[in-house]
Amino acid sequence: MLYYWDVSPWGPCTPDLSMERNSTVIEETMEKGCGSGKQTRQVHCRRSDGGQMMQKRCPESTRPDQVRACTLPCKVDCIVTPFSEWSLCPTSCSPENVTTSTQSRHRIIIQRPANGGQECPATVFEERDCSPAPFCPIFRWQTHRWNPCILVPDSVRQAAGGHSEACGLGLETRAVTCVGLDDAPADVAECVKWAGGMPASVRQCRVACRDDCTFSSWSKYSQCQGCGGWRTRTRSLIGRSKKRWRCQQEALVEKEACPCSEYRTRPQGSWSPCLLPQQHHQTGFTLTRRGYHQSQGTNQGWRARAHGKECGRGWRYRALACLDHQGGLVEPAHCNNSGIEEEMCIMPCPLDCRLSEWSVWSLCSAPCGGGVKVRSQWLREKPFNGGRPCPKLDFKNQVSEVVPCYSECDLYVWEVEPWSMCVVDPPNTLTNSSTAQPLCGEGIQSRKIRCVRKDEEKQSRKDDSLCDQEERPVTTQTCLLPCPGHCVTSEWSQWSECAAGCNERELRWRTRTVLRMPGKGHTCPQLNQTQSCANTTCLSYSYAYSDWSSCQLSDHAVCGQGTKTRLLNCVRSDGKLVELSMCKEWGPSRGKLTAPCEVSCPVDCLLSDWSLWSECSHTCGAQSQMTRSRLVLQQAGEGGRPCPSQLSQTKPCRIIPCYTWALGEWSSCRVEGAECGEGVRERNLSCVVHWGSLSRPPHPKPVQEEHCMESRLSKTIGTELRQPCSIPCPGDCHLTEWSAWSACQLLCLDGRSFETSGQQARSRAVVMQVPENKDSCPSQVYETRTCQGGTCLGYEWVTAGWRDNHRVVWCQRSDGVNVTGGCFPQNKPSSVRHCHPPCTKPFSFCTQSGVCGCEKGFTEVMTSHGFLDYCTRTPGPDYKKADVKTIAGRLRPSHVQHQNRPREWALQPLGPDGRVRLWVYGLMAAGFIMILLIITMSFLLCKNPTDSPHTSCTQKALALAYDGDTDM
Repeated sequence: MLYYWDVSPWGPCTPDLSMERNSTVIEETMEKGCGSGKQTRQVHCRRSDGGQMMQKRCPESTRPDQVRACTLPCKVDCIVTPFSEWSLCPTSCSPENVTTSTQSRHRIIIQRPANGGQECPATVFEERDCSPAPFCPIFRWQTHRWNPCILVPDSVRQAAGGHSEACGLGLETRAVTCVGLDDAPADVAECVKWAGGMPASVRQCRVACRDDCTFSSWSKYSQCQGCGGWRTRTRSLIGRSKKRWRCQQEALVEKEACPCSEYRTRPQGSWSPCLLPQQHHQTGFTLTRRGYHQSQGTNQGWRARAHGKECGRGWRYRALACLDHQGGLVEPAHCNNSGIEEEMCIMPCPLDCRLSEWSVWSLCSAPCGGGVKVRSQWLREKPFNGGRPCPKLDFKNQVSEVVPCYSECDLYVWEVEPWSMCVVDPPNTLTNSSTAQPLCGEGIQSRKIRCVRKDEEKQSRKDDSLCDQEERPVTTQTCLLPCPGHCVTSEWSQWSECAAGCNERELRWRTRTVLRMPGKGHTCPQLNQTQSCANTTCLSYSYAYSDWSSCQLSDHAVCGQGTKTRLLNCVRSDGKLVELSMCKEWGPSRGKLTAPCEVSCPVDCLLSDWSLWSECSHTCGAQSQMTRSRLVLQQAGEGGRPCPSQLSQTKPCRIIPCYTWALGEWSSCRVEGAECGEGVRERNLSCVVHWGSLSRPPHPKPVQEEHCMESRLSKTIGTELRQPCSIPCPGDCHLTEWSAWSACQLLCLDGRSFETSGQQARSRAVVMQVPENKDSCPSQVYETRTCQGGTCLGYEWVTAGWRDNHRVVWCQRSDGVNVTGGCFPQNKPSSVRHCHPPCTKPFSFCTQSGVCGCEKGFTEVMTSHGFLDYCTRTPGPDYKKADVKTIAGRLRPSHVQHQNRPREWALQPLGPDGRVRLWVYGLMAAGFIMILLIITMSFLLCKNPTDSPHTSCTQKALALAYDGDTDM
């Protein structure tokens, strides 16, 4: 039974109070926290099957230490930065009923206390009230009652063709004054500065005419039937207005939405990241009147973060929008909730790299002398979610530890047993039916070997790896059973001894004798063998070193400075390790057997505390959120715990509706009392509610103006509700509206700009009313302005495909916009294609390649210089004298074309070259002679001398005309 010592892990390092020292030294050590201490562990004696035994069973000489010295960790005091400067107080005046402004300063904790060091100060954030700012002066606009409507004088109205009675559009005015505190009159400039723009003092009015439609007063609104319904009110026509068709088209019914107090909530946006309880319920500070003080929970939270325990159960948040029955955004107070939705969440914990337990030590790499032995750990789990990384692994995903070892030379030897009898394979009796012959000839014999310890009395078998593998005896060999008539020899004798010294020419030998002479036809094998003595006497020895061990640290250290060792070996010239004494004749070794080394200490990531939650990023809308962040004070290194990726966190704020004044679209230009000329266009200013953006959905919805008034939004500052305009009269030049400003463009060269500001342009086109006024109207009007943040754009000419020797060419910008200007005119491609020389031959035209070709149904006949000479018609299948080569060529008309072509005459007036045939000229001559003959015969028949002079030949004029017909 095997017994061994089993030890437990070392305990923590504690002060060694049993050492003989005075009380002053003990107190000093306890105060500073640095000095010597002790560690203890349990030591038990166990047997090989794991059972605990009495300690006397284990050898006392190999008993491990139970107590060892250690170094006490020093106390680490808290380190904080000095306070920052006080934040600025507002310098402008403050309105009444506004809370007093404050200013603050803070400092950052750089190092947390450890091992009983000095705690951090209680206050890291301070706040104080600012000096009271002067109140803003109070001025306001005071408006008076509107005066009666003033119409255009009768003479002017009648001259312009207006109403004969005093009615229609006019103007009414009112007085607007500036008053201060206690309604005392003040300068107008004060109200403009402190109360905004001046209210309108003139507005349009109307005096009813006799022909105007008259209505009764509006009735009361009807009763509402429920939330989301409508209520209506009516009016009726009075007097003559009942019979007028124009008045009957006026609206007599109005409706409006019923007031409703039903509200609902709707989640808006995505969830915030999961926030742990100690990270979001309190930010590590408790608010008091004079400052923020750290709580006990903060230190616990810091220790949790220092050990990478940012995981577990937390909370995440999402904003809730409060909506009315029509889906409009309202104040969160209507929905009777906080406006924030909470939900429990789980933040996964980081998983560190996990390795297997250490394997058993391998055997010593050198069977003789110094070597190394290795043990390994394999990768079990990779790190996840920011866990501690794995140490440097090899290609097998394992980490190894190497220590030196030493094996005694020739301590283990091979022990062999005698050879067995020679066995010859018997013949196959199934395939050989002849008479069985006696077994003889070449066979096999074997023997057993084992590795034993040389100095043991009772030699038991050891692991074969302990013996020298190069000297391992063979276990099988061939043998010979002599057959009748064969030569029989004895075994080989021992090799002869070699003389001392190294003589490469010296030989050694061995012999064997003949025991039975061979029969007829047989001979004896070789009886003598020789071998050089060089392999046994000419051997040299040299020092060699084993591999370096791993860096070995002191017992109580896990990193830092250490020592690596190696052992000295003696190697024979044939590569075999031998006793170290064989190399003594060469003197001592000069190499070092130890060397300093270092194991890098893992450095964990060190983070600062979370900052306080910031103010909401927006005062209203759905995009408002709070933010907090933390800083990386020390990056991780050498296998330490890495820094988390989340260095900032956000939390949604309540969704508060945004109210603002919105301008409507401009109305069409209206000219009073005329159809063209100078007029006025108007637009409305209304109060709308939106979710933080006027351009993105949900789109703004109009609400009552009281909401914008409560938000202290000025209605008149910077707004233009009326604008002069013109309607072009016949013959005038009419300009379109200005286009949108172009993108900001820089002056660039090869894609690089040397300017800091660019240019933007816009234009307005001219619409021609009368073509005769074209010369008096500009072609186009441009405006430019400077801009910042421009981009480099390129320009190039773009062409379309050819069509009838024409194509469209335009300039295109690199962003895909077609522009006028920008491309160099000298590089503009041609938009019309010309052939040189021009195509003047009959049935010819200019082709795509810029050379003259023939129309469809004609074949080109070229000159010796490669130009078109003339076009000849491609013969059809009914043309008997057609060129066979031409008909079979690529220009032969297809069968479909002959079917669609109308039937032609057999006699053609034009030849293949397009010229008029000679028989056409002959036919024309014959026709002319025939006409002369008919005229002559008619003249002779009418001239008869025997007839009475009173008789006359009534001759009808013969009108002949040649119509060009070839068969005339």
